[in-house]
Amino acid sequence: MSTFQDLGLNEDLLHAITDLGFETPSEVQEKAIPILLESETDLVALAQTGTGKTAAFGFPMLQKIDIDSRTTQGLILSPTRELCLQITNEMKQYGKYCKGLNVVAIYGGSSITDQAREVKRGAQIIVATPGRMKDMISRRLVDISKIQYAVLDEADEMLNMGFKEDITDILSHTPEDKSTWLFSATMPKEVATIAKKFMKSPQEITVGNKNESTNQVSHEYYLVNARDRYQALKRLADANPDIFSVIFCRTKRDTQKVAENLIEDGYSAGALHGDLSQNQRDLVMKSFRNQQIQMLVATDVAARGIDVDDITHVINYQLPDEPEIYTHRSGRTGRAGKTGISMVIVSKSEVRKIKSIERIINQKFELKEIPDGMEICEVQLMSLANKIHNTEINHEIDKYLDSINDLFEDTTKDELIKKFFSVEFTRFFNYYQKTKNLNVSDTSRGEDRDSGGRDYRSNSNDSRYFINVGRKDGYDWMKLKDFLKEVLELGRDDVFKVDVKESFSFFNTEKELQEKVLAFFTDYKHDGRFVNVEISEDKGRGTSRNKRRRDGGGSRRRSDDKPRGDRRSNSRSDGNRSDRRSSSRSEGNRSDRRSSSSSESRSRRSDSVSSSDRPRRSRR
Repeated sequence: MSTFQDLGLNEDLLHAITDLGFETPSEVQEKAIPILLESETDLVALAQTGTGKTAAFGFPMLQKIDIDSRTTQGLILSPTRELCLQITNEMKQYGKYCKGLNVVAIYGGSSITDQAREVKRGAQIIVATPGRMKDMISRRLVDISKIQYAVLDEADEMLNMGFKEDITDILSHTPEDKSTWLFSATMPKEVATIAKKFMKSPQEITVGNKNESTNQVSHEYYLVNARDRYQALKRLADANPDIFSVIFCRTKRDTQKVAENLIEDGYSAGALHGDLSQNQRDLVMKSFRNQQIQMLVATDVAARGIDVDDITHVINYQLPDEPEIYTHRSGRTGRAGKTGISMVIVSKSEVRKIKSIERIINQKFELKEIPDGMEICEVQLMSLANKIHNTEINHEIDKYLDSINDLFEDTTKDELIKKFFSVEFTRFFNYYQKTKNLNVSDTSRGEDRDSGGRDYRSNSNDSRYFINVGRKDGYDWMKLKDFLKEVLELGRDDVFKVDVKESFSFFNTEKELQEKVLAFFTDYKHDGRFVNVEISEDKGRGTSRNKRRRDGGGSRRRSDDKPRGDRRSNSRSDGNRSDRRSSSRSEGNRSDRRSSSSSESRSRRSDSVSSSDRPRRSRR
């Protein structure tokens, strides 16, 4: 294995490397740095998050630019503010002995005037997010017409976030003879397109196989009923007392909800998503880096700036819509030579996604069982015993020993140990002694669906809905599905069995999403019109048995045969179904009843033991 000295770096950079404590280059550094130092070339480097990519392009750029010139010579584009700031900080550390170096970060959420002033002072290197960079170019606050090196870091992530047009526009303002270095964890078609358009005969290096996950991470999945997902998450946390993890959810709403529930249940948790202010996000990340937060619940977009080496677990509370995103999630653990665990909580309908991910990362998942209550009690007990055994003695307690010994003079050693540990053990035992088994047998593993997609047969785990928009409102099945996915923030396969009629339609989701769907469409307006969604008796098995209602005749009842109240009497457009029924309904609106019902549902869904009985976890 080579050393940094062998790579051809100058003394200023080697001095900084010594200060940083770097001993040997990582594989991507060992492969990329000599290529970039020795020639003016374009480069495509495929390597996982956490493999040292910043140093792989940072050291060569710092060595090749002219520090004495105030002209901007290097541009680094990154997907998020957090990653932008992280790269900027690392570049400053690498170049701490390069006198006159000015690295400037350009990103949204901060004063564009201040950033323009920093650039005007003379920035040899600019690190930027695409959106803010494009804005500054359009305002002529930055000049990148003379750059020699352009880096696209986390290129696949930038394209996933919709920055393709911004990147194209930004690069169009740069010289054609520059060197472009593209670093990415995966190589989807969009990244290949960018490489083909803006790079000339690029050299390519790959650390591991394309899209493949690092061998430092083991992959596990846990099969539970959808309604038990949160309970499973808590048990996994309790079974790993020293967990330091990122928990991924698909939507901002779910992220906030899961984090709030964890905090309420006594866990050291925090939320990270796009609805937080920049100051809130900074505070959360500071707490997480300082390990004041053990469990960070995050969306994929918000988590892209996370660069913490000691994460022990990544927990996929929900699988991502695109299998490739799983590679980025699991890459948050197993960094800097350490091992990590990526856990996935799935219901039966999601097992097929596991197989898709296995093909992409070229690794197998191990099916594991959610631990039962007694296993957790044992783990917690032994964790406490180890902490006590390894605790340094505070000799300030010596002056109290005589009194303590007097108190326990009639107690044997075994009795004393039992009493001491019972304080902690009893809390977990009382909570877990009557809990149910959450595991579901994996009967579907290895079975392929005929169409390669969702099983559309009647399923008791599905909910079918009526929605009062149809063809006359400009919807076909695809437009309605896209509309529902967008407003509900759902994935590609979460809305199915979409059946569009003239003035109304039907659609399905998994039953676990029912509360979310109904709550969202309470008093919801779209284009000035109330959109009404209700549970339907129609199960999507045909047309004849529901023909009378579909033709507009008759009234519609829920399965309990109780008429639903109108939450918006006399507020809808002509021909609206609820207007036609409003005269026959009793007073009271549906949103009130739904609110009450949702509250009761949440109460039932929480632990069978009240929250006050929940064993509060000690902070790290």
